[in-house]
Amino acid sequence: MDRLNAKLYLQNCYIMKENERLRKKALLLNQENQALLTELKQRLAKTAAAAAAAAKANSNGNVTAGCRAPLPDLNSAPPAHGAGHDKGAPKTKKAIKN
Repeated sequence: MDRLNAKLYLQNCYIMKENERLRKKALLLNQENQALLTELKQRLAKTAAAAAAAAKANSNGNVTAGCRAPLPDLNSAPPAHGAGHDKGAPKTKKAIKN
């Protein structure tokens, strides 16, 4: 019976030591989590302030980088110009004389 008591006592001591180690680790992780949460909140506030400033600038008519006209698709067919206009064709001498 004494042997069983001693064995259980040692197991209990080991469990308490492990519990203390895990408690310290949890405390450090909680502190790290709080620091990261604070940093995230600061970044979000900064981003929201920048977005609000950009929205205000856009409402005043200022053009920012985010409001550029879309780039044309170079793979599509060229736009059709007015019919009958042939700017590239040379004029004949008859057209010039008349």
